[in-house]
Formats: sequence, structure tokens, C-alpha cells
Amino acid sequence: MTNTDRQSLRFVVEKWLEFNSLNAARITMPGRTLSGGRRYVCVEIMHEGERFALFFFRHDDGCWRVFPPAPKLPEMNLERLAA
Repeated sequence: MTNTDRQSLRFVVEKWLEFNSLNAARITMPGRTLSGGRRYVCVEIMHEGERFALFFFRHDDGCWRVFPPAPKLPEMNLERLAA
């Protein structure tokens, strides 16, 4: 398996939700975060009559994770101070 396979949304959904052909997963809420405009999706599955959902967030390295990326904080460098 290549590194890009481990970064795909499909791989992460299969890992977290134990997705297989019997459990149809569906994306219900694609969108972007207010801070930074990063992509996220909500993935739902039905399992034994119950609905389960998880949010997945796209990080700067291209990976999808179940936690949001850290916000980018303002930066200052020495060049701005010297001017």
C-alpha cells in the first residue's frame, strides 16, 4: 500500500467505521471550516439499525483525520521588526 492510499478519505473511513460492502457509508455534510477554509466531511453509516457519524478533517499534509487541524496563528519574523 502506498503512502497516498493511507491518506485517502476511503482508507480513513474504512479504518474508523469498519466500512465494508454491507455497510453503505455516505457523506452527509461536506464543507469548509470557518477558520482557514479547510475541508471537512461528515460520514454516516447504518449499523444494526443505528446511525453512526464521524467528522473527518483534511490536514495540510493531505491526510484525513478525525480531529481538526490546529489553527494557524499569526507569525512575526525579525525582518518585520527591522523595517
